[in-house]
Amino acid sequence: MSKRKQHAPEFEGKGALATLKGEETAAEVVSRFGVHPTMIHLWMRALLEGVSGVFNRGCRKTPEIDEQQLMLPW
Repeated sequence: MSKRKQHAPEFEGKGALATLKGEETAAEVVSRFGVHPTMIHLWMRALLEGVSGVFNRGCRKTPEIDEQQLMLPW
């Protein structure tokens, strides 16, 4: 029995982006990356669902300002 092949996130992202750009069809991307068409569609769905997290401002850390840094030297 063989194990399923694990792909690096960068590899999956490149495959999904290549299809979403529209410069190549899904079939061309499948051929170039050597994966099953279902994988490309799953990667595209994951990319589209996760893209909102890139622009989510709530996850940013607010910088902590030291009051000593605010004091002027004069």
